[in-house]
Amino acid sequence: MLQSFMNMTSGFKMDIIPISQPELLGVAIAITSISVVSTYYCYVRRKPKGCLDPEKFKEFKLTKKTQISHNVAKFRFALPAPSSVLGLPVGSHIICRGKDSEGREVTRPYTPITLDSDVGFFELVVKMYPEGRMSHHFREMKEGDYSAVKGPKQRFKYKPGQARAFGMIAGGSGITPMFQLIRAIIENPKDKTSVRLVYANTTFEDILLKEELDGFARKFPNRFQVYYVLSKPPESWNGGVGHVSKEIIQNHCPAPASDIQILRCGPPGMNKAVAAHLIGLGYTREMQFEF
Repeated sequence: MLQSFMNMTSGFKMDIIPISQPELLGVAIAITSISVVSTYYCYVRRKPKGCLDPEKFKEFKLTKKTQISHNVAKFRFALPAPSSVLGLPVGSHIICRGKDSEGREVTRPYTPITLDSDVGFFELVVKMYPEGRMSHHFREMKEGDYSAVKGPKQRFKYKPGQARAFGMIAGGSGITPMFQLIRAIIENPKDKTSVRLVYANTTFEDILLKEELDGFARKFPNRFQVYYVLSKPPESWNGGVGHVSKEIIQNHCPAPASDIQILRCGPPGMNKAVAAHLIGLGYTREMQFEF
């Protein structure tokens, strides 16, 4: 067959059409432009669209509920497809809707501990209080149930390199917005921001995400440090004791400077006390942000 084709084409004479250098340059530019546009078009088409709606609640199925302690659980919710992303910018939270023990509708803000690099699902770590209205909703949830969510709601905008260092002061479940930001920073090899976290709780069992935080500290010792403070510590405790004091902030947060930020999130009483300590230590209000 190949020989037949060669015999058929042997009589043809192929002429080479001369092309000038300017024409060659124009062809090269055209090909390059088409390639760039095609690559961008493919990227945009392949980039998953977020699943959230800022105005309307959408239902997400609970696929796994993991009890962490007597009053804390991790909830994993499925997204519509294995390749779906939640669509939550760093520094944002979602609004969850449920019913309290008397059947009344209630909504509360929560910060997922997952990022958009986690596809197909999102996770919440929720502390459930005995008298909490939304706590009742999460306490009663079973795998297979659906929860209504809308968002994102963004209060803190972050871009890599906006600060040389962050000092983070968290209390209890106030760790979740900090955790989201910590992950975004240390999982980005181009982001050189350092983070120093002070995390306060009542007892050792109350410390949320400790395994993950300790793992970050071991893996990224030059970029992330954590100091735990307990008001009721166990006997062999070697961390902070009592409440977050001026001395703890001085020793475990970056010093006041124009290129640092102090973030805080915790119970109202703690936030108020920490804000007063920060002002007393010379941190201006522009250096501070409260979630």
